[in-house]
Amino acid sequence: MKTEFDVLGIGNVLMDIIAPVSDDFLTDNTVKKGSMTLIDEPRALALNTALKKAGDVQEIAGGSAANTIFGIGALGLRAAYLGNVADDGVGKRISQGMAQGGVDFSSKPKTSGPASGRCLIAVTPDGERSMSTFLGTSCLFTPKDIVKSKVESAACVYLEGYLFDTEPAKAAFVKVAEIARAAGRTVSLTLSDSFCVDRHRDSFRHLVDNHVDILFANTDEILSLYETDSLDKALDKLTKTKTVACVTRSEKGSIIQDSQRRYHVKACHVDKVVDTTGAGDQYAAGVLAGRAMGLDWADAGHLGSVAAAEVISHYGARPEKHIHELALEA
Repeated sequence: MKTEFDVLGIGNVLMDIIAPVSDDFLTDNTVKKGSMTLIDEPRALALNTALKKAGDVQEIAGGSAANTIFGIGALGLRAAYLGNVADDGVGKRISQGMAQGGVDFSSKPKTSGPASGRCLIAVTPDGERSMSTFLGTSCLFTPKDIVKSKVESAACVYLEGYLFDTEPAKAAFVKVAEIARAAGRTVSLTLSDSFCVDRHRDSFRHLVDNHVDILFANTDEILSLYETDSLDKALDKLTKTKTVACVTRSEKGSIIQDSQRRYHVKACHVDKVVDTTGAGDQYAAGVLAGRAMGLDWADAGHLGSVAAAEVISHYGARPEKHIHELALEA
């Protein structure tokens, strides 16, 4: 089949709803400063209304894997996404935001069930972000939501570990991997969060051992996956499965291991770290985009470092500068 997309992402899709607020707003609305709290639908709708009354609200379509796909699109590649939204105002604006970001997003809105997912972000004068997240319909991904033709026509599929919290989603991931592999495509996975790994370690291991070609993780996540305190031992485990490992290590850069060797990739210097949100997402975008461009693993890792450095230099989880130009300067 003809390759229509360089990377297809599958994961949660949320609307980031951001507003500047006072510290009193946090107290009045019982929002824990600097935290990320999962909330239910009534709480989400009430807090959404309160943020609109409090200040100048900004909406940005996102989610972890979605941010990676936006980054890939910003690098000039063909990007697509599958994820659930409801047939409501937020869902419509998410779809519009995806299209405006150059991402093919053709998932059909759900006409029943919970509302579209959203992350309500209250930003206090000191720059602290306090997040209240309602996953909504985004976390209810099942095998029925797979668009087989999209998977088959993508050179690489990128799966988001955050979506792995339900049995139907686990089944969907395995089915996507099987479709992709049968079509001769590459399957990549981000572990997303060490707590997520703790909850589903055996399932993640089965997925990685049998269906994943490229694994993205930070140090804590990969150590949790293999229940070890040694990064070398965790990487040795992946050598046996022939899975390429891309492990981020904050200011220490990253390690990329293929079947031949381990590449130690340096982090790029940042004058001032403003907001680390999305660093791992954009690192994955740089690496996957680099591979799609034909770069070797070391150079793809460098592009990942450049993309991560750019996104932590400003607020928000999407790139604001031309990564190609920054890569030439780095």
